[in-house]
Amino acid sequence: MTFAKWFPIPGIDGGFLKDYKTMIRAHIDFALMALFCLGFYATKVELPVAACWLVVIGGMTNPGVFVVAAFDPDFWGKPVWRVYSLLSFIATTLGFGWIAWTLLRFALQAG
Repeated sequence: MTFAKWFPIPGIDGGFLKDYKTMIRAHIDFALMALFCLGFYATKVELPVAACWLVVIGGMTNPGVFVVAAFDPDFWGKPVWRVYSLLSFIATTLGFGWIAWTLLRFALQAG
């Protein structure tokens, strides 16, 4: 992203890629979701497989919202992307909530 900002490529900058800030948000969100997954793994607590899948699916689809929005300035005006965002948010929320509940139960039983 920095290289592309310093050395613009005709047809891509402003043409294909509309919003650098949103693409940077996607980059940060992908990194944060990966760190959450690593953090959950590092606890060594046995987590429900379905909850882990929900977190991974949400960890890919939530930042994906930013990627699509970086290329499409009318992102929120399209019903297909609203549905995609809603399903992504639901999967992520269920997964993180389920894992949080599992970790909380583990902590209360261990303490």
